[in-house]
Amino acid sequence: MRWWKISLRSEFREARPGELRESHEDFVDDSTLHAQIGIIFGQKTLSYVTSLCRGQYDFLERLPEPLMLYILTFLDLEDIAQLSQVSHTFQKMCNSDKLWEHIVERSCDWVTPEMRSLAQDLGWKQFFFTNKLQLQLQLRRRRKRQESQNVFLD
Repeated sequence: MRWWKISLRSEFREARPGELRESHEDFVDDSTLHAQIGIIFGQKTLSYVTSLCRGQYDFLERLPEPLMLYILTFLDLEDIAQLSQVSHTFQKMCNSDKLWEHIVERSCDWVTPEMRSLAQDLGWKQFFFTNKLQLQLQLRRRRKRQESQNVFLD
């Protein structure tokens, strides 16, 4: 850990940066240093650094979201459901519209603009799990609504 004194006082103008070097084991046991890091960088950073020092890496959650979503598209639906229960991060990704849009596009022969519009209104996951008869009924209702709005506008 390095630090600098920042001050308008003239006696600190020539102050050199300080440095504290500890092993990972010493860091894990140093509650004073934990308090300082928590105050300066926040509890989330402190928790992350402490976990790293203990050897608890979670590389999967640190992947960029687009790459993680790409990987998730190769999972079976049952695996996606189980993964969504692992953490808040995975729950958010496994329920994301981006993932379910890709799943819908992969499982359907084609997605019409009308179907895409309905999926965006319902949510892609809900759209995927809605049976075909209900979807046809909802699409028919949307068409009638749009036709009646067009009649009023004419």
